[in-house]
Amino acid sequence: MFDVRPVAYVIGLLVACLGGTMLLPLVVDLAEGRGQWPVFLECASITILAGGLTALSCANAVKEGLTLQQTFLLTTGVWVALPVFGALPFVLGATDASYTDAFFEAMSGLTTTGSTVISGLDDLPKGLLLWRGLLQWLGGIGIIVVAMVFLPELRVGGMQIFRSEAFDTMGKILPRATQISASISSIYISLTLFCTIFYLFCGMNAFDATVHAMTTVSTGGFANYDASFATFTGPAEYVATVFMVLAALPFVRYVQMVAGHRFVLFSDSQVVTFVTIIGVLVVVTAFVLLSIFPHHPEQAVREALFNITSIMTGTGYASVDYMTWGPFLIAMFFFIGLIGGCAGSTACSVKIFRYQLLFASIRIQLRRIRAPHGVFVPRYEGRPVGQDVMSSVMSFFVFFVVTLGVLSVALSLTGLDFITSVSGAATAIANIGPGLGDKIGPTGNFAGLSDTAKWILSFAMLVGRLELLAVFALFTIGFWRA
Repeated sequence: MFDVRPVAYVIGLLVACLGGTMLLPLVVDLAEGRGQWPVFLECASITILAGGLTALSCANAVKEGLTLQQTFLLTTGVWVALPVFGALPFVLGATDASYTDAFFEAMSGLTTTGSTVISGLDDLPKGLLLWRGLLQWLGGIGIIVVAMVFLPELRVGGMQIFRSEAFDTMGKILPRATQISASISSIYISLTLFCTIFYLFCGMNAFDATVHAMTTVSTGGFANYDASFATFTGPAEYVATVFMVLAALPFVRYVQMVAGHRFVLFSDSQVVTFVTIIGVLVVVTAFVLLSIFPHHPEQAVREALFNITSIMTGTGYASVDYMTWGPFLIAMFFFIGLIGGCAGSTACSVKIFRYQLLFASIRIQLRRIRAPHGVFVPRYEGRPVGQDVMSSVMSFFVFFVVTLGVLSVALSLTGLDFITSVSGAATAIANIGPGLGDKIGPTGNFAGLSDTAKWILSFAMLVGRLELLAVFALFTIGFWRA
């Protein structure tokens, strides 16, 4: 019989920890003096109590390891349970949001998507703004652990190719998560602190620098202002670009660099390909901007660099309304959002390594056409890639395209136009943030969508963040019979 208690124990602990983090916005609200601190006290009490009681009631069933089914359920269950409680401050706080809007905002935060339904950010209490930043920051570090521990073990989307790159504790999911969390936490915190310091040097106040550092390093994109990053122009855009790129690189490489392998980051084909793509896209975008707008060269390069990096990493900041840049660049922005960053980073979407394996497979097939009797094996960074990895990657691509189509149709059935439906589905499943069009583009938000559309997008954000197959496997009868 399937035992759900070990899963509930871990989820309960994480929910209780989430409740503990609500005390930080409470302190900020006390200092600001706007009388919002009782909201966070109430939400923290509810969340800690619910999580703590759940963990206590299931503690006697905890074992050293988890079964495959338990691991799948835990991976998805965490990302469902945390937004349920993370939404409480939006419901009870100054936003006075419906639970649908609050859950959408919390899911968008924890999955580091960055889509928002809240307007009037400039006037919100600082505690709520900090809470939005904390949700993304916690989601960013959480997804690194998921990508480095759970997805490789579950053989999801070809991630098994990274199973033992830096940590050899196969079969012990929870100890492995603890080991990796300890290793990457210091790196993640250090990046956040450095980003905060550089933002301060660029003229941000301490609060804005802290919150925006959290949402930059998590590649989340929540900003403290309705104008997003257009509030800060010039040097701050360059700082944000650097840290968005750093956050989109594989954190396992940082761990290895700290361990003494100084040049391992620069020898990673993912990193080289990722940086090269950004460089090429920035040159193309800057050239187009200079040809159709009276831009100063530095401004064209800066706007191209910032916005290309923001969309490709899935951060979702916007410093300008790129919907005015013409159909070519608008179409390009749609497709670069489906590229993503490196595996094992806070970035989202399809990921660079899957495209590398896809093109490696295409090259092999072309060689087999030319030499039908030859034996050709796809390779990744000099290593042969097994058929299970290639099959998993191809399955991911198929699921991604099919899911994108189904979600687009579902959104259109709620009354949305074609552009909003397709770009909304894409931005949710790829965890990018803004979509295209007047409603959900870089100058709009998702508040005007129906509740049905928001629940569809919330589900899309969940399955996109967990690489689709980790969630869809739970809906198959054969999985539970295994």
